Amino acid sequence: MGIFPYIYFMVEDFHVAKEAKTISLYAGMVTSAFTFAEFLSGVFWGRLSDRIGRKPVLLIGLLGTALSVLIFGFAPSLGVALFARFLGGLLNGNMGVLATTVNELVKVKDHEARAYIVMPTAWGLGSIIGPVIGGLLARPCYFYPEVFRPGSVWDRFPYLLPNLFSAGAVCISVVIGILFLEETHAERKKERDRGCELGDRLLSGIWWRKVKPTKAQMDEEQPLLRAEDQLPGYRTSGNLRQALVATNTETPVRTSDSTKKTKGKVFTKNIILNIASFGILAFHTMTFDQLFPVFLSTAPPEGGKPVVSSPLKFIGGFGYDNQEIGVVIAVQGFYSLIASWYIFPWAVRRLGELRLFQLLAALYFLHYMATPYLVLLPGRVWQEVGIYAVIFWKCTFSTLAYPSNVILTKNAVPSSLWMGTIMGFHASAASLCRAFGPTVSGFLFTIGLETGYSGLAWWCSGLVALVGSVVAMNLTDARETLVEKFDEDDQTRIALPTATTTPEA
Repeated sequence: MGIFPYIYFMVEDFHVAKEAKTISLYAGMVTSAFTFAEFLSGVFWGRLSDRIGRKPVLLIGLLGTALSVLIFGFAPSLGVALFARFLGGLLNGNMGVLATTVNELVKVKDHEARAYIVMPTAWGLGSIIGPVIGGLLARPCYFYPEVFRPGSVWDRFPYLLPNLFSAGAVCISVVIGILFLEETHAERKKERDRGCELGDRLLSGIWWRKVKPTKAQMDEEQPLLRAEDQLPGYRTSGNLRQALVATNTETPVRTSDSTKKTKGKVFTKNIILNIASFGILAFHTMTFDQLFPVFLSTAPPEGGKPVVSSPLKFIGGFGYDNQEIGVVIAVQGFYSLIASWYIFPWAVRRLGELRLFQLLAALYFLHYMATPYLVLLPGRVWQEVGIYAVIFWKCTFSTLAYPSNVILTKNAVPSSLWMGTIMGFHASAASLCRAFGPTVSGFLFTIGLETGYSGLAWWCSGLVALVGSVVAMNLTDARETLVEKFDEDDQTRIALPTATTTPEA
């Protein structure tokens, strides 16, 4: 998110755009390079995490990000910038791995709403810090000439400083991950982790640090007979139903032999629909993230007022600089935190993941139909009110839709053995759509400015959102379906006559 405040000006400095109208196209290409590489590598990283564990894949991705942003900061041309972004996506295509890690930590359904806002919360924090840093530190010789002298390295590479900050932050997170991130893979978490052992030793002197029990102590505290190991005669369908509602409804991990037999059944219709709906969601939301800063950066026509020919044919802009855009995007990130922590859990309790996602998908197109009309609002004050209203609207929908879809996909996975692979496909589909979204929207935005229809790109995103709503209406919640099946089985058992048996029997 840190590049969005200055990407318009960075492309402008590369002198590849012959006129200002085509800058949005190249800005979209820079954004798309990262997500297209994510699409190419997402399934690979998901499968690799099923083999070597989640932790090493996540740490490799962070190191790839650090290398990418350093190259991006030193980029002297559009080609180098595209390579840097592509390299970052290729080495850090692990959103599916992260979703799998969160899933493996959740064992009780009541905890899902809180657990699955971890990623939106992290994204919200990054959306606050990244744009602020990008907006304040980009082009330092222009904004702070008394500190950063013209002719220095900061003048030659005006976008290096915010990327140095990002690289430093990522390196710190690598150290934190090595020392404190615990493996969640069912098999790999049993292996020794010397990084976490070192982290525990480093924190052992802190008085508030809770000392972990030793393995021997944990073995002593384990009950002799676990709940799932109860004798068949003491299990009831009612208890099973409660367990299905209270916990994840994944099937037991299969052996390698049975996995080969059921491989063709992994990608069910429901999983495919979930992946498709997630990709469509990623397409139009990423379009907004890339296009809105360009929309704000676009200079208004001569005279400062929009040119209006009809309700559909008009041209306008705001002429914001990178610092003003950074503030707008940072406010977006701050509100995302609020929506993630307070609105999402409440909405899930009231509607459930499936109905919530379907409702959002049905209403999303209205957001894109209204956005281009912000330039027609009278005066700077009303325009700013409209800008933040659209930002809050977008953030509310995004923070509710993304975790809802992830939970629905997780519920549809037939076995935890395939979780990393399926979530890898899930993330790759989103990355592919994110890759095309910014480029297509940048191209349409350029055509719109040339033809006088500045809302063209936004309205096309609205049509894509309509297609997504159709797909969403065909989704089902696998957990609800499974619970209903057991309810039907209970009724069948009640109707059947029961045989009289002796206590010995």
